Amino acid sequence: MRRLFAIPLPLAVAAALCGLAGGNAYAEFASRGGHVELPDSSVEQPDHIGVRPHTNFEMFIPNTGGMANALAPSPLRQATPQIGPPYAGYFFETPASLGCVYHLVSAPVAGCNPNVVTTNPSGGARAIAIVDAYDYPTAASDLSVFSSQFGLPQANLQVVYANGRKPPGNANWNIEEALDIEWAHAMAPNAKIYLVESASASYSDLLTAVSAANSLLKSAGGGEVSMSWGGSEFSLETGYDSYFTQTGVVYFAASGDSPGVIWPSTSRNVVSAGGTSISRNPTTGVFQDELAWQSGGGGPSLYEPLPSYQSGVPGMTSRGTPDVAADANPSTGVWVYAHPYWYIVGGTSVSTPIWAGIVNSAGSFSATSQNELTTLYADRSIASDFTDITQGSCGPNQGYLAVTGWDFCTGIGSPVGTGGK
Repeated sequence: MRRLFAIPLPLAVAAALCGLAGGNAYAEFASRGGHVELPDSSVEQPDHIGVRPHTNFEMFIPNTGGMANALAPSPLRQATPQIGPPYAGYFFETPASLGCVYHLVSAPVAGCNPNVVTTNPSGGARAIAIVDAYDYPTAASDLSVFSSQFGLPQANLQVVYANGRKPPGNANWNIEEALDIEWAHAMAPNAKIYLVESASASYSDLLTAVSAANSLLKSAGGGEVSMSWGGSEFSLETGYDSYFTQTGVVYFAASGDSPGVIWPSTSRNVVSAGGTSISRNPTTGVFQDELAWQSGGGGPSLYEPLPSYQSGVPGMTSRGTPDVAADANPSTGVWVYAHPYWYIVGGTSVSTPIWAGIVNSAGSFSATSQNELTTLYADRSIASDFTDITQGSCGPNQGYLAVTGWDFCTGIGSPVGTGGK
């Protein structure tokens, strides 16, 4: 879905939410619903395949019925400082609410309501490298705002230009970068965050940035690389899988936001992060269940052979994605701050840094992604480590079902604590 209206998207978001900021905001939202917008950076054109990947995020826009106000430049900002959602009443996810849902906090609160829970994940060590395209000039200040809003410690962030020169800016990729650094920090607040910026959104430049991330994490004693970008498979992809083999580094990539599979998520050297939907009671906000996200990417690879860690999955004849999953539905999305707006964001660009942060917090620091994947698959049936998602569908014609055990929608499932990771 491309943007069809002339109003700048951030102003539309601002007007929609600012119009509901007073009173019972959620009751107003629930009666009018909302819609999802796909930024241009998340749209793949035919000539992009094998040349230029895309982002994997979408934005949820609550309906207010009075979009004329979107013409007024009224940024979405909280009225008063608080620890919790920037606007009370909404049930979109916070670091504390997902920390509660995924049992990353010591004493999860019943229901995990985003407007009630305030205890955040507290783990993390060494470093996580976020690899994205273009320069994000307000990265440090935006991450500081996000951390203050949700009661997280201030981050140890370092921005690195992959080729040694400051890249040009790009508004859509800035939202991607905000999402990635904020939610990796949310899940592993004590890890150092490297934001490695490539000169452009080409595979050539992004893989140069992966190489830079490899060197940074090697110096840091190991860690994780989070890559929320990707594109349709191409015949030469296996030749680039060697970029994801730095000793001491585990690589994560988004499985995609549409039917089918994308690279580098399909690489045997990468943990593929798929998507789920969080179900909450529409009146109380109480967590009810987690289901497969119908738009999540997944399926068998055309070019990558079956890896040893998937040999025990029935019916698999080639590399299958995703390996794991977490919240990605924009309708059940997460809060993201990119100056000067708050956004509600979904897509497997969300699940990717979430999983990178959780594995960092687990503290195992596997020697390779394949070692990490071997651990994940060996522990996949342990209910205290993973939630097996058994409801929902995805894929072409919604032909893949979430079933007991591994499936093409959610892989092993979503995280429960840091055990088995």
